[in-house]
Amino acid sequence: MQSALVIAVSLHLLAGVFWAGSNFTAARPGFAGERLFFPQMGAAIVTLLSGHYLWSTLHVGAFGAMEKSLALGAGAAVLAFLVQAALAGPAVIALRKAKGDAAAAAARVKLANRIAAALLMVAVVSMGVARYV
Repeated sequence: MQSALVIAVSLHLLAGVFWAGSNFTAARPGFAGERLFFPQMGAAIVTLLSGHYLWSTLHVGAFGAMEKSLALGAGAAVLAFLVQAALAGPAVIALRKAKGDAAAAAARVKLANRIAAALLMVAVVSMGVARYV
């Protein structure tokens, strides 16, 4: 059991750091964020699945201040994933197929990265402080 928790925490942290960090980078002006879309989605899925495992293993049945803070972070992360998938996904596919207005598609990817970066900032902070609330 201890080994599974160590592996889950490691996957959650490593994938989450990449997902959040790449969104902060891709949200900057002049950066082509569409190049990171598929690695970001992979990292997001690993982050969300490992987070679900950790929640169901360590926090099931409890909903104190720590769990409320973690739930806020989890909700923000899920929203970030949905924003990226819904806004950036179709735009990245259009860019790869060279269909439609490339500038508008790139702007949608940038907007998705900026929204996701803000949501992931909420997730990182709320999860980081959860132990201390």
